[in-house]
Amino acid sequence: MVLSFVKTPEEISSSAICPIFASRYVQDPLPRYRIPENSIPKEVAYQIIHDELQLDGNPRLNLASFVTTWMEPECDKLMIESMNKNYVDLDEYPITTELQNRCVNIIANLLNAPLASNKQAVGVGTVGSSEAIMLAGLAFKKKWQNKRKAEGKPFDKPNIVTGANVQVCWEKFARYFDVELKEVKLSEGYYVMDPKKAVEMVDENTICVAAILGSTLTGEFEDVKLLNDLLAEKNGRTGWATPIHVDAASGGFVAPFLYPELEWDFRLPLVKSINVSGHKYGLVYAGIGWVIWRTKEDLPEELIFHINYLGADQPTFTLNFSKGSSQIVAQYYQFLRLGFEGYRRVIQNCMENAKLLQHNLKQTGRFDIISKEKGLPLVAFTFKDKNKSLAFELSKALRHHGWILPAYTMPANVDHIAVLRVVVREDLGRQLIEKLFSHISSALFELSETANSVRKILLTVEVKAGNDHDKGSLHLPTTSIHLKQDKYDRDRKKVHEVGGKTTGAC
Repeated sequence: MVLSFVKTPEEISSSAICPIFASRYVQDPLPRYRIPENSIPKEVAYQIIHDELQLDGNPRLNLASFVTTWMEPECDKLMIESMNKNYVDLDEYPITTELQNRCVNIIANLLNAPLASNKQAVGVGTVGSSEAIMLAGLAFKKKWQNKRKAEGKPFDKPNIVTGANVQVCWEKFARYFDVELKEVKLSEGYYVMDPKKAVEMVDENTICVAAILGSTLTGEFEDVKLLNDLLAEKNGRTGWATPIHVDAASGGFVAPFLYPELEWDFRLPLVKSINVSGHKYGLVYAGIGWVIWRTKEDLPEELIFHINYLGADQPTFTLNFSKGSSQIVAQYYQFLRLGFEGYRRVIQNCMENAKLLQHNLKQTGRFDIISKEKGLPLVAFTFKDKNKSLAFELSKALRHHGWILPAYTMPANVDHIAVLRVVVREDLGRQLIEKLFSHISSALFELSETANSVRKILLTVEVKAGNDHDKGSLHLPTTSIHLKQDKYDRDRKKVHEVGGKTTGAC
C-alpha cells in the first residue's frame, strides 16, 4: 500500500529525517537524534540510510587514503560469513585463532624474523597500525623501565626519537602513555628523518628510535640500515642498547615484493618490532594491522594478560577486546589466494601506474615531483612556483569531478611547502589514472583562465581623468596600480564577479 506523505513543520527541521523513496511506506518524518517511538519496515530503514550514504565520497576515487577499497567477491562472502564471530573468543573459535596464528607467522617470515620454527613467531592482529604502535611502544617502555629499575636509576622520563614526518598515532602514544616525543626536524628537499640527527638525539632515556618505511607525506623509505649502524656504534660506546621499531604500516607489504634486497627489517639486529597494516597494501578492508616482535624476550611477560572466563586459558595483549573476525579471515584469504607472486604483481602494477601519472605530471611543466623512485606507489608533487594556495585550489577543483585528492602543508620547519598526493591502490587502474590526469589538466586550464581574468582587473587599474567634453565625469589624475604577486594572491579572493562569473573560488 502506498501512503501519501504529509508535510509537517518538523519535516524541514534539522532534527528530523525526511525520507524520499522510503516515504512510499512511512507518513511521518523520523527523529534524527533520538530513537523513534515505533519500528519501521526493514526496506524503509535500508532505503533511508542508503540514500544518505549517497552523499559520501566514492571510495574508488579517494586518492587520499592508503586503505584498501576493493576485494574479490569470494573474500567479501567469507567476511560476511565470519563477521558474527568475536575475534577475542579464542577457545570458541579455534579455527579463526589458527588463521590468525598462520597470518602472524607468514608476516614474520616475510619480515625475516629469526624463528626457530615456522610456528614460533611472536605477534598479534590489531585494529590497524595505530593499535599496533601503541602495543609496540608499551613493550619498549616496560623493557626500558625494568632495565632502569634493575640498575637503580630513574625511570620516570622515557622518550622516543622520531622524524617530524611520523603519523599522528605516534603523538597519541606519547601523550597517552607519558612518553616524550623527540622529533628530528625536516628540511627542504629532505622530508624524512635524518638517521645521523636521530642518533644524536638519543640519550639514556630513549626507549626506542622509530623509523618509517613509507612516509605518509611523500611515500619515501627512511634509511633503517644506516640508522641501525649508527645506533649500534653509539650503543657500543654508551652501553645503552637502544633498540629500533620500524613503522612499516604502508611499506611493510611493498618492500618485500619490490625491493627484497633492501635491508630494513629483522635482518638488522637492533630492529626489535615491526608493525604493518593489513588494510593498506596488505589488500584487506579496514581495519586490520599487525605487530611482530623479533623474539619472545622483546615482549615483556607482564604486559600479557591471561583470561579463562571464555572457556580456557587465553593469553591476550591488545588495547581492544571484542571485535569481528572478518578482517583476520580476509587477510588469510589474500595470503592464500595471491601468494608471493600475486602480491608482487599487484604492487608492481600499482607502481607502474604511479610512474605513468608522475610522467604525465612532469610533462605539464607545472609540478615538481617530491616522492622518490624507491618508495610507496604514490605520487607527491608541488607547484613549481611555490604558490601554496594553488595546491588547495586544484584539490578543490578536482572535487567537482569526484576526485578526493589531498592538499596539505608539510610539518614545521618546511610548512611553507604545500603538497598534493595521489596514493595508487590496486583499484586505481590505468584508465582511471588517465582520466585523473585529464581532469587535472582541465582544472589547471580553468584555474589559469580565472586567474588571468582576475589579473586584468587587479594588476592594471586605470582611472582616467575626464575632460571638459565629458559631462558628469570624475576628474582624477590617471593612476596605474601594479600589485605584487603576494598581494595579488590575497586580493584575488576578494573579487567575486568578473564579467558576471563568480571567481571567489579561483
